[in-house]
Amino acid sequence: MGERQASGGGEPGAERPDEDAEERPGRATGPAAAAPAGDAGGRAEAEPAGEPRTAEEGAEPPGAEKGRGLPTNFFVMGFTGALGVLTAWMLVEALVEVRGVFINILVALFLAVGLNPIIEFLRRRGLPRWAAIVAVCAALVLGVTGFVWTLVPPLTVQVTEFANAVPDYVRQLQENRLMADLDRRFGLIDQLQSVLTSADFGQRVFGGVFGIGQAVLDSLVATFTVLVLTLFFMASLPGITETGYRLVPRSRRAGVRELGDEIIRRVGDFIGGQLLIAAIGGVVAFLYLTAIGFGYALTLALVVGVTALIPLVGTTIGALAAAAAVSFGDPVMGAVTLVFFLVYQQIESYVISPRIMQRSVDVAPTVTITSALIGGALLGLVGALLAVPAAAAVTLILQRVVFPRLDRA
Repeated sequence: MGERQASGGGEPGAERPDEDAEERPGRATGPAAAAPAGDAGGRAEAEPAGEPRTAEEGAEPPGAEKGRGLPTNFFVMGFTGALGVLTAWMLVEALVEVRGVFINILVALFLAVGLNPIIEFLRRRGLPRWAAIVAVCAALVLGVTGFVWTLVPPLTVQVTEFANAVPDYVRQLQENRLMADLDRRFGLIDQLQSVLTSADFGQRVFGGVFGIGQAVLDSLVATFTVLVLTLFFMASLPGITETGYRLVPRSRRAGVRELGDEIIRRVGDFIGGQLLIAAIGGVVAFLYLTAIGFGYALTLALVVGVTALIPLVGTTIGALAAAAAVSFGDPVMGAVTLVFFLVYQQIESYVISPRIMQRSVDVAPTVTITSALIGGALLGLVGALLAVPAAAAVTLILQRVVFPRLDRA
C-alpha cells in the first residue's frame, strides 16, 4: 500500500503510461517512443503516416506550399485588364469602320442566293452555269441603266422649269394678300433678300451641292461593288454551300443539307415574290398615269415599282411620290392619285402580297411585320430587306428541328 501511494503521489499525467498507450492506439509505443526528442528520424519513424504533424512539432500547416509563390502584383493585373478592354474597344471600332463593307457583302450574298433559282432555271434549259450567270448580270445592269436613264431626263427638265419659274413664284407671292400682310408685319421679303445676299449663303449652297454629289458618288460606288460581289457569289455559290455542309459532322450532314437547300430555295422565292409584286405595282401605276395623261408615266411607274421592293412602307413611298409629281401640274388630280394608290395599297397588302408570299416564304404576317421593323431599326433599308427571309429561315429551323425534338422529349 505504501508503495502504491508513493508511486501515486506523482503527477497525474505520469500515471499508467501503458494504459494511456492502450487508450490512444494511434500513438507509437516501444523503442521508437523512447527515441530522443531531437532525433528527427526516430520521430518520423514513430509517427504514423496518416497523422499530420502540428506546427509545434515542425510540420508545415496545410496550404503552406501554395503561399511560397510570388506575391500577387495588382499593378500587373490592372494593366492586363486595361489592355483587354482596350483591345475589345479597338475591335469594336474596327467593326464599326467596316460596317459598310459587311452590309455590301450581305446584300450581294442575299442577291446571289435570291437569283440562284433563275440561274438554275436557265441551266435546265441547256445553258451552262457561266452563261446563265452572265445573262442574269447583263439583265441586272440593263435594268439599273434603264431606270437611271428614264429618271434623269425628267428630273433635269423639271429642275430647269422650276429655276425659270422662280421669278414668277416670287411675284405671285408679292401679289398675294396674305403674304403682303405678313411681309408688312414681319418683313419676310427683306429677310429673304438678306439671306440670299449674305456672304455665307453661297458657301452653304455649294456645301450642300457637294454633299449631295458625294452621296451620289458613294451610292454609285456601293452599287458597283454590290454588283461585282454578286457576280462572284453567284459563280461560287455551290462551292460555298458545299464547304458549309462539310463543316457539319457526317452523321448529320444529310439533314443539314436538306435544311440549307430549303432555306436557299425560300430566299429565292422571296426575292422572286417581291419582284413580282413590284412588277404588278409598276404596271398598275403606268396604266393609271397613262390614263390621266401624265407626261412621265413610265418614269413614275418605275419609281413606284422600285419603291415597292421595300417591305411595309415601299408602296406608301411610291404613292406619295406619284401624288407629289402629279400635284405640280394639277393639285386636284394629285389628290385623286393619292387616293387611288392608297386603295391599291390596301388591295396589295391584303390580297396580292399574302397569296404570293404565303407560297414562297410561308411566314405569318405578324412575323413579317415584326422582323421587318427590327431589321429596319438595326440596319436601315438593308435590314428591312434581309429581315423577312431571315425570319423565314428561323421559322423553317423551328418547324424542322426544334419543335420535333421538343415533341419527342
